Amino acid sequence: MVRHVRQWLVWILLLGLVGTEIELLLLEHYDGASQFIPLVLIAAALVAVVWHMSRPGSLSLRTLIVLMFLFLVAGAIGVGLHFQGAAEFQHEVDPAIGSWELVKKVMRSKAPPVLAPGVMLQLGLIGLAYALSDSMSERSDHP
Repeated sequence: MVRHVRQWLVWILLLGLVGTEIELLLLEHYDGASQFIPLVLIAAALVAVVWHMSRPGSLSLRTLIVLMFLFLVAGAIGVGLHFQGAAEFQHEVDPAIGSWELVKKVMRSKAPPVLAPGVMLQLGLIGLAYALSDSMSERSDHP
């Protein structure tokens, strides 16, 4: 049963990585150094997942775990950056906007979508669930 869940997790992770990478490239999400971070992380994660699937081992597993933690950090920072970008735009449009009104407008903003980097958090959690379940099964196999 655990093996089947792990297989689902890794295929969901791969689908999410490929889909997100394609979406970011189509949106031209490479205008500045900070926008390259998710593109590079996703490419590295794709390599790490394929590496771990084809040659499972402790190094590929640790690499995957580190990358998934970086996904969590990048996702949280990305939400902050998107919020900041949307807030700056709203301040330009209406310099006298109140705090609560600003938050409401920013959260409804489509450019940049504030919660879009949350997909990095989701992918990171899926990747950690996959990697840590492998890590636990590896420890139980070797007393």
